[in-house]
Amino acid sequence: MNVDTNVLNNINSGGSNGLSARQSDELRESFMTLLITQLQNQDPLKPMENSEMTSQLAQINTVSGIEELNSTLEGITSQMNANQALQASGLIGKGVMVSGRDVLVEQNEDGNSYTTPFGIELAEPAANVKATIVGDGGQVLRVLDLGALDAGVQSFQWDGKNAQGESVASGRYSVQLEATDAEDEKIESTALQYAVVNSVTPNDSSGSVRLDLGAIYGQISLNDVKQIL
Repeated sequence: MNVDTNVLNNINSGGSNGLSARQSDELRESFMTLLITQLQNQDPLKPMENSEMTSQLAQINTVSGIEELNSTLEGITSQMNANQALQASGLIGKGVMVSGRDVLVEQNEDGNSYTTPFGIELAEPAANVKATIVGDGGQVLRVLDLGALDAGVQSFQWDGKNAQGESVASGRYSVQLEATDAEDEKIESTALQYAVVNSVTPNDSSGSVRLDLGAIYGQISLNDVKQIL
């Protein structure tokens, strides 16, 4: 007479499939009842082998260890989520670089232009990087030669002037980036735009944190932040 393996499997998977402590205790009691019954009714000529009994006892003893481990991991996860929320709250009011192509321009009363930064994330070093500032109608306003750049995240500032040296009107513009290697072959890159973190919202379902960048850019995760300015 062998102990039903389904009982063993249910016990050992109790910590991962969401069984309650009461259900887990009931499964352990069922296991011990079956094991004792097996010992009482075993064939004297073919008794249960020591290795088989040891294996089954080891499986039931593992359950308590798994439950304690799950409890510890839950505590660690909760602490990590709290630390992440605290870290994210420090970004409120700060500027961050995230994926996107927008560059905002605002003319001051004295005629000077204020522009938001733009950036690039490179998978590998680039021998040459060019940034093309484009207007609403698709017209090219300015081409900026950014030169050679290392791999990683870099940010830049446009002075808000076109190729003729004239200040452009207030509004939203886009930047197109092209990165090439020493053989003039294109390499992988991601355009970055500037945004300000307005607030932080915890996600109760996943434990993650969402950063609110306002009505235009919406919400992003903390992992979407490429650079803090």
